[in-house]
Amino acid sequence: MPRNSQDRRSRLISLAAIAAAGSLLWLSQPGTPAAAAALPVPVTDLQKAAGPMQTAVLAGGCFWGVQGVFEHVRGVRQVVAGYAGGDASTASYESVSEGDTGHAESVRITFDPAQVSFGQLLQIAFSVAHDPTQLNRQGPDTGTQYRSAVFYTNDDQQRVASAYIAQLNGAHAFPGKIVTEVTRLNRFFPAERYHQDYLKLHPDQPYIMFNDLPKIRDLKRTYPDYYLETPVSFDSR
Repeated sequence: MPRNSQDRRSRLISLAAIAAAGSLLWLSQPGTPAAAAALPVPVTDLQKAAGPMQTAVLAGGCFWGVQGVFEHVRGVRQVVAGYAGGDASTASYESVSEGDTGHAESVRITFDPAQVSFGQLLQIAFSVAHDPTQLNRQGPDTGTQYRSAVFYTNDDQQRVASAYIAQLNGAHAFPGKIVTEVTRLNRFFPAERYHQDYLKLHPDQPYIMFNDLPKIRDLKRTYPDYYLETPVSFDSR
């Protein structure tokens, strides 16, 4: 959502008269499959086990939709929209929207490792939340702040993420090569309050209808065992 995103959204509103189905624009995005399909289960993963809550930081385009998807995943306790990859001095929406801060719009996922594994979160991210073959863009949004990335917090997460990308590329799971970055998380910066739970609070906004609500439907259809009907909230603790 760069600064000209309001212009984009104005164009989306004008399309609403001819696009009664909320998924029309999403289905027309280059590089985006017409319907999400389940990806292979990660061969390399972390074993599910009871223990303290864990976190994963993922980036895949506008954080509104990515946050919305993972708030519907069973075992997830909280999802925070924010910025990762840059410095504290530029961790604001206005700065990140310029596209030259090093930040990516990201989400920090707090999850119960006894219910959902890190690899399963990646499986959902790659098949439902975004298209990992799009370089520095996602759907209607372009720029490095919309890149696909896994910001790992430990060596185990790095190992699982790198192995899963290699597995998917080897299986030709996508028409193109996965361009997702796998890089160590330096620090995650929560986004401004008005960005949190944006999908949940604005389901009738055309940008959300066209680009993000189809992802929620794909999650329910493709991974029914993971799907949580009542989403968790940003304010969950």
